[in-house]
Amino acid sequence: MSAQGRETSNDMTDTPDSQALTGPLAEQLAELRRGAQEILTEADLIKKLKRGKPLHIKAGFDPTAPDLHLGHTVLINKMRQFQQFGHDVTFLIGDFTGMIGDPTGRNVTRPRLTPEAIQANAETYQHQVFKILDATRTKVDFNSRWFGPMGAAGLIEIAARQTVARMLERDDFSKRFKGNQPIALHEFLYPLVQGYDSVALKADVELGGTDQKFNLLVGRQLQEHYGQEPQVVITVPLLEGLDGVNKMSKSLGNYVGIAEDPETMFGKLMSISDTLMWRYFELLSFRPLSDITALRTAIEEGRNPRDVKFELAAEIVARFHDAAAAIRAQEAFIARFAQKTLPTDLPLQFISAADAGGARIAAALKEAGLVTSNSEAGRKLAEGAVRVDGNKVSDKELRLAVGAEHILQLGPRRFARIQVSAPSA
Repeated sequence: MSAQGRETSNDMTDTPDSQALTGPLAEQLAELRRGAQEILTEADLIKKLKRGKPLHIKAGFDPTAPDLHLGHTVLINKMRQFQQFGHDVTFLIGDFTGMIGDPTGRNVTRPRLTPEAIQANAETYQHQVFKILDATRTKVDFNSRWFGPMGAAGLIEIAARQTVARMLERDDFSKRFKGNQPIALHEFLYPLVQGYDSVALKADVELGGTDQKFNLLVGRQLQEHYGQEPQVVITVPLLEGLDGVNKMSKSLGNYVGIAEDPETMFGKLMSISDTLMWRYFELLSFRPLSDITALRTAIEEGRNPRDVKFELAAEIVARFHDAAAAIRAQEAFIARFAQKTLPTDLPLQFISAADAGGARIAAALKEAGLVTSNSEAGRKLAEGAVRVDGNKVSDKELRLAVGAEHILQLGPRRFARIQVSAPSA
């Protein structure tokens, strides 16, 4: 049986315990279910809620990149829900675990970051996260606080609580082991170290993405070893990126960064499909589910989906900037497209994607004939001379999704209309 199978999966349908809840507790449980993939176990969560005391909620983030994107905020939004219900929230920065490197989903050993890079990234996280969480009611902690002074003897003690066989039940470790791919010994430490964070913080609830389920369950197990009541594990889905296929990732270029300027953020959100829009409403919007249901009905009755997407984009831009910035971004979007300030009579060119992740922006500019080389494309991006669908872009790692149609612009007068085709077999 896999490690995931050690806990009973919860489909969040009503249970006898949840049916017995009434009033504010029932409303609280319903809201906490929203956007959650699993609650392990809901009976334990209900028991903790019924005590009427604030719960200690923990979510950890390894500062492995300088910026957060909307995919990260699915988890932070869930933290905000708990915070609004009066629970204590700890935003845990994994400055110690970040030096190990999370092996989740990796088929090779992740490069380790320097302490200097981790500290720099951690500082940006603290600034960005308070665009969602209440800074006055959020505790920010670092797991180096307990691991720094622990020493080798303490790590050996934690490692003694787990077996190699259990570690190999983890999908990514198992696949690498069977495929004769190397697994560094320090990677086995990661789930243990993350799990011990829950012991150090005496967590009642830990939040994480669905890909973190193994690590979160290790936390439950270690808490039992150390005589604590096991935490409730709540997993949230991994948000699909702008392409609607792959999870949101900066390396794939299908992301919306929460530190991006309002016009770029608004334009990216308007580029998602009408189907993906509902996924974003469910996981990113703070609007009540009844409001979202009403929007679905309005579209079925003839309302333009674009206008509903305006509401989603405006809400998210206002969250990370302000309402005035959202209005200006929408006006700029309408000016570019509704008033057709971008050319629409350009011949369509087909650009080949390098792989399933799409076409890199530099390659697309070159293939469209706007630049003569990838190095020239890099210079133009750095100069701020490149726009995609009217939005200025500078990220050399940006990818254009397979099937997407865009207008590329270099400088004030050079344009190309392109569509990204699937890579050849």
